[in-house]
Amino acid sequence: MNVNSLRLINFRNYNNIYLELSDKVNIFIGKNAQGKTNLLEAIYVSATGKSFRTNKDRELINFNKKEAYIGSKIEIGQREKLIEIKLDKIGPKRIKINKLELKKQRELDSGLNVVVFSPDDLSLVKGSPRERRLFLDMSISQIKPIYRYNLNRYNKILLQRNNLLKISKNKNDIGNLLDIFDIQLVKAGTDIIISRFNFIDKLSKIASNIHNKLTLNREKLLLSYSSNVEFEKLDKKEIENSFMSNLNKNRDKDILTGSTSIGPHRDDMKIYINNMDSRTFASQGQQRTIVLTIKLSKVELIYKDIGSYPVLLLDDVFSELDSDRRKYLISFFNNTQTFITLTDMENLGELRDLNPLIFTIENGNIKYKE
Repeated sequence: MNVNSLRLINFRNYNNIYLELSDKVNIFIGKNAQGKTNLLEAIYVSATGKSFRTNKDRELINFNKKEAYIGSKIEIGQREKLIEIKLDKIGPKRIKINKLELKKQRELDSGLNVVVFSPDDLSLVKGSPRERRLFLDMSISQIKPIYRYNLNRYNKILLQRNNLLKISKNKNDIGNLLDIFDIQLVKAGTDIIISRFNFIDKLSKIASNIHNKLTLNREKLLLSYSSNVEFEKLDKKEIENSFMSNLNKNRDKDILTGSTSIGPHRDDMKIYINNMDSRTFASQGQQRTIVLTIKLSKVELIYKDIGSYPVLLLDDVFSELDSDRRKYLISFFNNTQTFITLTDMENLGELRDLNPLIFTIENGNIKYKE
């Protein structure tokens, strides 16, 4: 699983560039605000159809231009795909795979899995539950495309239910309609809960082992799923019954607030270090190590589930790790195509031994470093 080449036209601060890439380690070196992260972002957009930095596609287009283009040649096993994405400041995004245009963005099945690690990822630990739900939803969708379908279906039903709650005076006015929405919400929501629980259970087992190595057995990491739908065992019928019971108990409250208080849209992933909540007790250094552990665990989990390693994107984080953590991180590069951003040549350190392909960047201009 590799990105063989990348062409950008009017993407962020790039006017027109074409890069042929190494299937091993690629390093982008440049001072801040020169466009290093934009290259990682373009690869991520090729894989997922969206950015890891913004929800607004128009922000990806060069300030002075109306349109932008991303073209990526990727290799999945023995097959090569050309993924083309055209962005328009006033029109819809258009995506083509091997010259065939998709009707909808959610139909994008690039086959390219990516894992990105950036300074902003500390929000995975210290941020709101929404940040962790987004991580879960994106991660599970990469492994199980059916999850994205269930999630879209759930969100659509949830929106309809909330709209109904907002216009109601009391439960007698909308009782029958709510019953219909609740049945659908429970069915879709239960599938999401089960998928999240299974994913976190697998991720936690891998993460425990990796975190032990990163901390020289000084810290124990545990991930768990916190759901407001109570259940004793992972049984679909039991979860559905509990979900429906809780919706009924909270119906008056939901009508009063105009929103749905029960369901996976309110759930969280709990992260514990030595049995203490990391949001409260973890230092910034510990938070960084936790995020690194989770991202590397995701790399291993993707491999276990689909049989190939994802592409690894490391944005301005390598130099922030101590020597032991850098060495452990480098051990993953043997299996993955890796892209790393650095601010200067002095930060190369142990990376020189990998014979990386090095690019220098200044004001959107890129050069191969011999």
